[in-house]
Amino acid sequence: MRLARNLAFGLVAALGAGVAQAAEIVPGDVVFRDGAVETPLTDQPGDPARGREVFSQRSQGNCIACHAVSSLSDVPWHGEIGPPLDGVAERWSEAELRGIVANAKIMFPDSMMPSFYKVTGFIRPGDGFTAKPAKEIKPLLTAQQIEDVVAFLKTLK
Repeated sequence: MRLARNLAFGLVAALGAGVAQAAEIVPGDVVFRDGAVETPLTDQPGDPARGREVFSQRSQGNCIACHAVSSLSDVPWHGEIGPPLDGVAERWSEAELRGIVANAKIMFPDSMMPSFYKVTGFIRPGDGFTAKPAKEIKPLLTAQQIEDVVAFLKTLK
């Protein structure tokens, strides 16, 4: 009886873990068309509240360091390097916003904006602040974080 119960719990846990995993497009498989990315990077819709957090947190996207946004008056230190993003949802489509956040250099080759969803094509990437070469390069943001930031940007009308 105990064995059957443990097997049942194990099966439920395994199935639950599989359900919780969102399907996502890995950085190398993202398709850009004129800088835009039509297909969402994950099958989970973006959450504007989480996107606001990623956008404004120094330990995450830190977009606020370069861009000013009036609705984020509670967040200090708005930057002036990138354009202000008030009304960005009226200037760019969702696909264009996704492409810009994922890799702005495809749409704007001279952009200073980091490529948040890129893992190849770097020159001499290092491991942290060491002289050692990087073993594995991970994107700056996850697929879900990109979708969350895009959902937040869509609120800026």
